[in-house]
This record gives sequence, structure tokens and C-alpha cells, in this order.
Amino acid sequence: MDLFQKVVNNMGPLGQLADVGYGYYYFPKLEGEISNHMTFRGKPVLVWSLNNYLGLANHPEVRQADAEAAARFGMGSPMGARMMSGQTKYHEQLEHELASYERKESAYLLNYGYMGMVSIIDSLLDRHDVVVYDSESHACILDGLRLHIGKRFVYPHNDMERFEAQLKHARKAADLSGGGILVITEGVFGMPGDLGNLKGIVAFKEKYGFRLLVDDAHGFGTMGKSGAGTSEEQGVMDGVDLYFGTFAKAMAGIGGFVATQKPIIKALTFKMRSQIFAKSLPMPMVMGALKRMELIRNHPELREKLWTIVTALQKGLREKGFDIGKTQSPVTPVFLKGTVQEATQVVADLRENHGIFCSMVIYPVVPKGVIMLRLIPTSAHTLEDVKITIDAFSEVRTKLTEGKYSKDTFPPVADKY
Repeated sequence: MDLFQKVVNNMGPLGQLADVGYGYYYFPKLEGEISNHMTFRGKPVLVWSLNNYLGLANHPEVRQADAEAAARFGMGSPMGARMMSGQTKYHEQLEHELASYERKESAYLLNYGYMGMVSIIDSLLDRHDVVVYDSESHACILDGLRLHIGKRFVYPHNDMERFEAQLKHARKAADLSGGGILVITEGVFGMPGDLGNLKGIVAFKEKYGFRLLVDDAHGFGTMGKSGAGTSEEQGVMDGVDLYFGTFAKAMAGIGGFVATQKPIIKALTFKMRSQIFAKSLPMPMVMGALKRMELIRNHPELREKLWTIVTALQKGLREKGFDIGKTQSPVTPVFLKGTVQEATQVVADLRENHGIFCSMVIYPVVPKGVIMLRLIPTSAHTLEDVKITIDAFSEVRTKLTEGKYSKDTFPPVADKY
């Protein structure tokens, strides 16, 4: 079979819906300044789908810093990979500030969080090493593990009893191979919003002798007393050996970092292929990240406002009888029962008749018969936004329960490629 024909014939589970959902359910175009209120297909909508947790995307000081850096340096500077010609004192300054914030010896910037995680895993492990990881780990972790040719053991999400059982297998395998053990989990799991049991995992370190890598993309800037993340929230910052965060969530930017011991950062600097062979993070991104870090450190009211909205939204949904799972973070899933077709109708009704834009998650990401509407509260939202949303969700739940979405109330809408 021709390679191209094979690819077209098998576009994967999500690709099967491309012709009926493109431009509406998939790849929708939100327009206007990033905020709680934007425009979708010419209509104003209340948006709950942006990872702009602290509202920094349009903070006036951030906008000014981004603009001044772009005017001063341009988007091309520095030109080249950091190892060859892309190193600046500002990149180093940002790394020092990130390491201090996470109470680690050193940190290293990553052009993109996704690529960085893949490369961290690849750089840390060889064929003798063993990995133990949570079953609900993010795709970037799973892609990194695809590069690992050694043994891997997966445990059911946050199941500490099964985790220890897998640790026993890992310890035996590592003793036979002469390798080490790396445990990987997330701080905040981005779909259900619950926290990785970092405290429970750290408690096993002395007995089984492993290193712990935590992906805290959604926890950095939002969790903990100072916003330093889920490890701060659970009081185990010293027990996390490698802390990974991104700028794409609370920082409302691009890039990421890993923080750990100085010798490990030194080794990763010379081993991470995604950084060695890729262009350095552009200056506007670096200068903008420095300003964002300043605001996160010095303005706790941004985080306090976020949690005011989170608490009101989650409390209000629970009081109305909605199932929001076990979330312990700003990520707020709303679980309903229905088919994929009904899910599309629920989302269309919310957007067209209630002016509410949120993301839907359907099979195969969640089990068949489950609809997950994913809400991301931010400090840019208001308590009035919360009330409007809960009222709208109550209306669509009633329609769903009464079977009013079983027919194509809203015909599929798709843009042409």
C-alpha cells in the first residue's frame, strides 16, 4: 500500500471526526484579546478553555515587557542554539530565578515543555535503567518513554498499593541490570484535575532507592503557598529530584524548565538533543518570562483571585449536583452521561444559545458513554461569570437528561481545508 494512502485511511480516533468537527469542535478560532470574554464565529462568548490561570496574558506590565523586548531584540534574537551562539545573560538570569523559586540548585530552560520532557527522559535513562510511571501520565511523558529501551512498569493512577508492587519489580530488575530507577508522575493531572500523590511516593524513596521526576505543568504558579507548585502544596519539595514546569499555563507564555541538582543540570545541558539541536528561546519570550516571574513572586493576589473563582465554581457545581470528580486544582471537569453525538449537541447549545465556550472531552480519552466538559478558571474571570455558567450547565443537563440532544438539533459545522 502507498504510504500516503495508508495515513489517509487511518487518521486515528480523533481524525475520524475531522470532516464534521473541524473549525468548530476541533481547531476553533477564538478571536480578540485573550480574556474571559472573546469572540467565536462572530459571536461573543464567555471562555473557559484557556490556560491563562493568573490572567497574565493581557496583564499591562506583561504586554509592555513583551512589546519592549520584541522592539529591542526582535523575534530572531538570539540566533542559533544555546550551545553554539544562542546563550545570553538573560537566559541564565531566568534559570537562576526559576531554580531559586523551586528551591533547587540549578535549572535549565526548555524551548517547549513537550519536547523538553521527551528529551529529559531520553537523556536520563539508558537500557539498564527502569521506569515506574502513573497510568494517566501526559502524552509528553509517554512519548519520552517510547525512546526508552529498558524496562517500564506502570501503576494505576495514584494507587499506592500497586505503585509499591511495581517498585518491587523495578528494584529487582534494576539490581539485575545494574541500572537505576526513575519514577515519573504529574503534580496536577491536566484532565481530571486531581493531584499526584507526591507525598505518598516520596515516602517510598528510602526503601526502594529511586529518583522522582514530576511534571507540574498545571501546578507551577497555581499550587502551594508561594505558587511553587504541587510539591510545595504537599510539603515535599526536597523529595522531588527533578521538577519540570512550563510557561504555557500560569505564565501564559512559551517554553519551560527543569530544576534539579547542579551536576544533573550540567549533564542534561550536554545531552538533551531537543535543546542542543534547536534554536534558543527567543529574547521576547525570555524577557517576558522574567516579568511574569516577578509578578508571580510579588503579587500573591493574582493567585488568591484565581482560587476565589475556583472555589466558587467548584462549590457551585457540586451544590447543583454536578459530578466534578476528585479535582484538587483549578482544573474543573464536569462529567455527564451521553453519546458522542449528544456531546457535540451539548457543546453547540452552550456556544450558540448560552454564549459559553468550553472544551469537550469524549471517547477514547474518556470511557464510552461519558462526556467531560473541561473548565479552566482564571483570575480574569468574575463571580458573575461563574453564576452564568452554572445556570447554563443546569439547563443543558436537563435537556440531556430528557433526551433532547438525541437528534441533530444543531447540524455538524465544519470549515473547509
